[in-house]
Amino acid sequence: MGETAISLDKDKDLWRLVGLLHDLDYEYTQDTPEKHANVSAQILAGLIPEKGINAIKAHNYIHTDYVPTTSIDKSLLAADAVSGLIIAAALVMPSKKIHDVRLETLLNKFNDKSFAKGCDRNRIKLCLDVGIDLETFLMLSLNALKKISDDLDL
Repeated sequence: MGETAISLDKDKDLWRLVGLLHDLDYEYTQDTPEKHANVSAQILAGLIPEKGINAIKAHNYIHTDYVPTTSIDKSLLAADAVSGLIIAAALVMPSKKIHDVRLETLLNKFNDKSFAKGCDRNRIKLCLDVGIDLETFLMLSLNALKKISDDLDL
């Protein structure tokens, strides 16, 4: 989210925070998806700007009824989905390391619908709605995850 914010000249601190907090309630709502994001929104009310809370609700719009409309909303949906694709790609590398994943690999995996079937490619394509082409978004996301690869143990 931070790299996307920088590329769009947005508030990188807020975007990073939203990226980190968007699944804050997952542990408590994993068995009740209709509550996911709504619980986070309640916890975070008054602590972060409303547009950040709205983005968190938007990432589970099916259950929150908050339709993603803003660049931060759509970017969170795209970032959440693309991180899963990148991690799945890393895990099938012989080294199981993100540093060995290349843009070409991601493009191939993106186009291979049998790979990481749970990864919603349409959510990733929301990058287009905010003005970032797919290749650039994949590269931004890959580079961002490479920076924290030690934390991810990948």
